[in-house]
Amino acid sequence: QTYIRTVVTLVTLSAGIIGFSAKISYAGNLKDIPATITLASVSSEQIAGVYKTSLFGTAERASTDLSAFTKWSDMFERFHRDVSRESSSKVIQDWKMDISDLRGKSLVDMADGVNNLMNKVRYIGDSKNWGKSDYWETPIEFLTRGGDCEDFAIAKYASLRALGVPEHLMRIAIVKDMQKGIPHAILIVYTDQGPMILDNQIKKMARASSIFHYKPIFSINRSAWWVHTDQSVGATQIASASR
Repeated sequence: QTYIRTVVTLVTLSAGIIGFSAKISYAGNLKDIPATITLASVSSEQIAGVYKTSLFGTAERASTDLSAFTKWSDMFERFHRDVSRESSSKVIQDWKMDISDLRGKSLVDMADGVNNLMNKVRYIGDSKNWGKSDYWETPIEFLTRGGDCEDFAIAKYASLRALGVPEHLMRIAIVKDMQKGIPHAILIVYTDQGPMILDNQIKKMARASSIFHYKPIFSINRSAWWVHTDQSVGATQIASASR
C-alpha cells in the first residue's frame, strides 16, 4: 500500500514544545461533522467502562494547538461545503442509510460495523485520484471516488461521529508500518474492551494489543493531537501534516 506522503523528521522533545496552552489553542475553532449528517447520540450505557491504555506501549504528550494540521482542518471546511451541494445528496442519503442500522448498538459493534462498511470502498492513491502527493479527502469525496489510508480512517471517524460517538473516544493515528517501512493511517476507537484498530489493511477490526507492527508517530482528533514517543528513548518522530 502506498504511504502517506508526509515529511517525517527526528526531533527531541523539550518541555516547552508540547503542552496544553490557552494562548495557542486552535482546537475550539475546528468544525465538527455537519449537523445534517448526525443520526444519533450515544448513551452512557453504550460507553460505560471505556478505558484508555498507552497506544502500542508509547508515551504520549498532548497539545490543543492544531494550527499546523491544515489538511485536517481544511478537510472539515470542505466537508461542510460538500454537504450543501445538491450533487452530494444521493451519496449522503446512501451513507446515512448504510450506517443507520448501527444506531443503538454497543460501541464495539458500531465500530466493527463501520469498519466493515468502509473497508468495502475502493482503495486508490492520491496521485492517481487527485494528481497530488497527499490529499485528505472528505467522507463525501471518499465515498464518491475511493481513497487511500487516511481517507478510510477519516470516513470511519465521521461515520462514528454521526452515530454519536464522542470525540475523546476516537483518534486518527499516523503510524509507521514496521513491516513495510512506510507511514500509514488508522482509526483508534477506545472501548470497554480497550483500544480497537480500524484499518483498511486489516480486514477485520482488531484490538490494539494484538497488533505489533505499527509504531505510532502522532494521533489526532478534533480536540487535540498527541505525539507518541518510545518510553525508553528521548527522541521521537513527528509527521508534518501541513501543506
